[in-house]
Amino acid sequence: MDIYTVFLVLAVLAGFMMAFNLGANDVANSMASAVGAKAITVKQAVLIAGVLNFAGAVFLGAQVTRTISKGIINPEMITDPKVLMVGMFAALLSAGLWVLVATLTALPVSSTHSIVGSILGFGIVVGGPEVVNWGTLGFVVLSWVISPLFGAVIAGLIFSSIRKRILFRSQMLMQARKWAPFWIALTCTLVFLSFLFKTPFGKNMHLTWWDASYLAPIVTAFFWCIARSFIHKLIPKVDEESEAVEGLFRKMQVGTSCYVAVSQGANDVANAIGPVAAIYMIARDHALLSTAEVPLWLLIIGGLGITLGISVLGYKVMDTVGTKITTLNNTRGFAVDFGAATTVLIASNLGMPVSTTHASVGSIVGVGVARGFGTVNFQILFKIVLYWVLTVPIAALSSIVIFQLLKWTIL
Repeated sequence: MDIYTVFLVLAVLAGFMMAFNLGANDVANSMASAVGAKAITVKQAVLIAGVLNFAGAVFLGAQVTRTISKGIINPEMITDPKVLMVGMFAALLSAGLWVLVATLTALPVSSTHSIVGSILGFGIVVGGPEVVNWGTLGFVVLSWVISPLFGAVIAGLIFSSIRKRILFRSQMLMQARKWAPFWIALTCTLVFLSFLFKTPFGKNMHLTWWDASYLAPIVTAFFWCIARSFIHKLIPKVDEESEAVEGLFRKMQVGTSCYVAVSQGANDVANAIGPVAAIYMIARDHALLSTAEVPLWLLIIGGLGITLGISVLGYKVMDTVGTKITTLNNTRGFAVDFGAATTVLIASNLGMPVSTTHASVGSIVGVGVARGFGTVNFQILFKIVLYWVLTVPIAALSSIVIFQLLKWTIL
């Protein structure tokens, strides 16, 4: 067995570990608001996320190609494919270990930023500072502020609007019947646009924002008409008005959770499998290409890893994000989902390296602050932000250590 085959086997195992951690941390984090608001139980979240993430990874992720270095380093400056192969393996291992540590301490971190930090680490060792795209790295650092801030502002505004137009009105049920079609239509449009711009299937249609500006009003009007015709079934005639309104937003949250699960499986599986695909390509062709196509069998391994991760350890991060930052109910949870999804959709299409984890946590804080600063647990929030800041340097340092050990013993 030559060195290429050995590292391909090791990379597949490391990729499975990364996918496991992706499910346990990133995916669990995105389902947390629905669990915290009691729209779904932890078991239901595991089932929804497990099945739909696997389906998204295998059926939609098949068209994913990822730039090997994700733009952080220039791989053309690393001429020896063996060095790149060992470096990618070191990056995968260090990123997976850091996300695992964060998951075991029940804190949400960005697996994307963990991979970015790890690739940065071995890139500096191999090619020096000039191999690093510092401008791209600067955008990553900037996203630590932009993602949560955007999420907080949008979610806070959405929740304040729901309170003003429905919850604080004397005839709550009548107001809900009036405004519910609007929120349902906006949610469906957001899901529709996210599917077009965030999933590999939609990206292949090559639609522009100009096209979206035409499509969005049409789609919104279409869903508004449908929602309006069904709204009396969605909001039954009951004595407890507040419970009926919460029940409506509970149904909407289940829908957004399902979308998030499919989308995450399609997009984020490449965080774990992308570097493995690069190693697979080097092992097969003994050559370095600028992009790596992800084979179907690797996507299946990634999907299984994500499903196992959220099933075994997902409850830890779900508990922290869904219940310990602030108290969520269905209207607040809906505002969180809407704020996070809108932030990810807008920021990523503006070219910003936005993190779903950061946008979700920021949205939860925004909804909490809208009810008063006293409702937010800033002690937990400080720990979360500390882990975000530490992610890139820790992943980079551990990647350097693993890479140097492998280099000294193997290359």
